[in-house]
Amino acid sequence: MKKFNKSLSFFLGTVVLAWGLGVDATPASAQIIQIDGSSTVFPVTEAVAEEFQKAKKGKIKVTVGISGTGGGFKKFCRGETDISDASRPILKVEIDICKQAGIEYIELPIAFDALTVMVNPKNDWAGTMTIAELKKIWEPSAQAKITSWNQVRPNWPAAPLKLFGAGADSGTFDYFTEAIVGKAKSSRGDFTASEDDNVLVQGIANDRNALGFFGYAYYAENKDKLKAVAVDNGKGGVAPSEKTVLDGSYQPLSRPIYIYVSKKSADKPEIREFVEFYMKHAPTLVKQVKYVPLPDKVYGMGLTRFQSRKVGTAFGGHADVGVTIDDLMKREPKL
Repeated sequence: MKKFNKSLSFFLGTVVLAWGLGVDATPASAQIIQIDGSSTVFPVTEAVAEEFQKAKKGKIKVTVGISGTGGGFKKFCRGETDISDASRPILKVEIDICKQAGIEYIELPIAFDALTVMVNPKNDWAGTMTIAELKKIWEPSAQAKITSWNQVRPNWPAAPLKLFGAGADSGTFDYFTEAIVGKAKSSRGDFTASEDDNVLVQGIANDRNALGFFGYAYYAENKDKLKAVAVDNGKGGVAPSEKTVLDGSYQPLSRPIYIYVSKKSADKPEIREFVEFYMKHAPTLVKQVKYVPLPDKVYGMGLTRFQSRKVGTAFGGHADVGVTIDDLMKREPKL
């Protein structure tokens, strides 16, 4: 599988997966599947798309964009895409927009992510941070006030605090602010923001005083450039990993990630084949791109949900914090 962190088209905000010596050999008559949304979910969908296109020998072409969860839903609810990648559940405002446009959707969890707080490898002081310290840094009242590491903890250096985080259209931004600050989108604004996680990787990697957050897969792909911070929610510092996600100890930054399939598109043979391929191969490919696979039973439930065209969301229009795999298995989508 090709790496997902150095593509020029990735930086431009849309990725077209192509085959053969850098030339798109897809026949002009090929069917096209259009996907956009979360950069967090992108590595999984890209991996699935690559394997699917290989299996179809160029007869079906898959395009995958990264305009962020919010940006992806805007396109999806306008009927411009077949599938939307999302690092949080669809929100009430997005549900209403889709409803007005007559867009129905099938919500499919595809993996668990450990949303990761990162520092530069040369940072030798902030190995563990509490939820309260992260809130102190990121809450709106911190803007232009909490600007130095020693303002967070007195024994930390009097060095400038350089912040990097997901952009406002990102589901990661929504989830992080909800989990840490207590309200989605409630954040200071004086930080380097991007829906492209590779921009954030480079920013943190190049500044000893940097702190940022994004999905675990991008950290896992860049461990030589980044250092993960253990998060203390009152029970001691817990580092992000497959084990801590599965046992429920990495909270509140452990979260499910999703794809949303347009019901109208689902009736197309190529979409049906792609989604069924996705659910079948997700356990292997999710792990390959460093996320945490769901239990086989959850993928089976998702496949049944898709095949029966069960539309709606299991989250009521808001992104619940602290959802575990057990919780996910008990939830059923509703209109």
